Amino acid sequence: MTTPAPLPPWVEDIRGKYLAGEASVFALHLNVFDQVLHEGRYYSVTDFLGRVLLWPTKRNIIVYDPAAGISLMRQSEELAKVEALRLARPPREVLPLLEAILFSASGTALIMTYAGALVPAGEFHFLSEQDRINIVTLHRWSLSKELADKDNLVFLQTEMLSELSPLLIGNPRIAAIEVPLPDAGARADVIRKSDATLDAAQVEILAKHTAGLRAVQIASLLTPRTSSETDDAERRDFIASLLGTGRDVGSRAEKLAGLTRGLRREEIRHLINPDQPLPEPDPGYACAEVLALVHRRKREIIEKECVGLIEFVEGAHDLSAVGGNEHIKAELRRIAESIKAGERARIPMGLLFVGPMGTGKTFVAGAFVRESGLSAVKLKNFRSKWVGSTEANLEKVLSLVRSLGPIILIIDEGDRAFGGGDEEDGGTSSRVIARLKEFMSDPENRGRVLTVLMTNRPDKLDVDIKRAGRLDRKIPFFYAGEAQEIEPVLAALLRRHAIAHDMDWPRDRAVSEPLIGYSNADLEAVCLLAHDLAEQQSGRVTAEIFRQAVADYLPPRDTRMLEYMELLAVFETSRRSLVPERLRHLSGAELNERLRALRSELRI
Repeated sequence: MTTPAPLPPWVEDIRGKYLAGEASVFALHLNVFDQVLHEGRYYSVTDFLGRVLLWPTKRNIIVYDPAAGISLMRQSEELAKVEALRLARPPREVLPLLEAILFSASGTALIMTYAGALVPAGEFHFLSEQDRINIVTLHRWSLSKELADKDNLVFLQTEMLSELSPLLIGNPRIAAIEVPLPDAGARADVIRKSDATLDAAQVEILAKHTAGLRAVQIASLLTPRTSSETDDAERRDFIASLLGTGRDVGSRAEKLAGLTRGLRREEIRHLINPDQPLPEPDPGYACAEVLALVHRRKREIIEKECVGLIEFVEGAHDLSAVGGNEHIKAELRRIAESIKAGERARIPMGLLFVGPMGTGKTFVAGAFVRESGLSAVKLKNFRSKWVGSTEANLEKVLSLVRSLGPIILIIDEGDRAFGGGDEEDGGTSSRVIARLKEFMSDPENRGRVLTVLMTNRPDKLDVDIKRAGRLDRKIPFFYAGEAQEIEPVLAALLRRHAIAHDMDWPRDRAVSEPLIGYSNADLEAVCLLAHDLAEQQSGRVTAEIFRQAVADYLPPRDTRMLEYMELLAVFETSRRSLVPERLRHLSGAELNERLRALRSELRI
């Protein structure tokens, strides 16, 4: 006898709650449209529930789709006589019929797909009469002892839990079960089934690189496509030309040719682009281009699914490209080393980048991403004017981020994302902020999701957001206060933009001293202006040309607001050693007094 394959953890969760008598109605959410690989066969989630979980114990298994109507996966003799089940009817007729069956026939399971269309979210009194009746009906089922006594149960399937009525979600007799994206073990099983030629090491590497994808997407990426076309050789030769003259070009091109059948040449060129290489893949994988293809396709799939909600961040430079700020770079390098070593206890839950605009927070965040070697996504505008959509968008993003871990989550302009709740939006902002706080402080995320929140107005953030356990390290950014601080920034900018120059410091300190108090963004603008002037003259930036650029450039200045933002950065920092000498001497009382005076002057 063969040992049956273990069931996924979310299925065991259902069994545990049902056997304990906690619930007879289950709301399945998140990855409900994926496929489940069980004992070498793919099932939809609905089929897996019916044909694997419920089949041994249920006499009747009914599936109800609001659009397609009722279908019977399994039926007893008594149910076979109910002719009405074979007729496609609207919910107002179907629900009373299903209720009659659930409360009369024992050993019955009902699976309701697209449950959000039956019991939608929204203010109860603004819903249609039929929607309200549907909600009350399911709520009554969940409270019924008779339903449980007859060994009957109901499944509601929806992608986002927030699509369902809060009256149901808040009911303790309805158990919400998250169907997660495949974990590393499940991804490895799908990869082995997709390509039996891979060895164990290759499967492990691909399982790591496909984190965040559904099983059906992984299978689609890695299963060689069958084709009756006769252009396989031509496509293989084209791919070989893209790969160049490296080692094992023939076998690598053969592998990729099977994975790219049906794609146009432009699509293949986009996926296998030698001019835009990805970060170095794992050396243990023989066909590095497959990893590159997986990375690019994975990014396309996720950005398409979360259109407008997240953006992948790929740092073009590491921290060595950051001029000055040695104390900040040293702090971030220590964190990056802890990440690479997997020392979770030394990795903070989150970082707060705080300081005036133009001090390089965004650039340093990108450089930190490159230095750490982690993937990174930026949280974009997930808010929506439609009821329930904002919460649904946020849940989708957070679930994806958790599944992609280890990862860096970047939240720019954090004062907007975490601004005070607006009571006029029906409490949506308060719920969003509460959910983000919960996510940021989840101890399971330590070492897996590192939040980097950036803002120039930390005074607009809820104090609770900035506490230890959410944003453990507060890293301040300041404008350079001395010529010695400006010169490494200028050198880094000239190097980054490949600007030919004859500048040398400290010899040319006379041209850097007038730039004291300029932001990094202003310094970059001066360097680019000097480059433009040099192109009109000698072609190289000299001290005299740079002096002309400094004299010609007019920086936008609101000195009082910038001073206020700098003092806020001092106030928020978690370590005095990160504050420049010119501000380090301020006592707490002096700092508070200056901040109060500036608030009064700026009327904020």
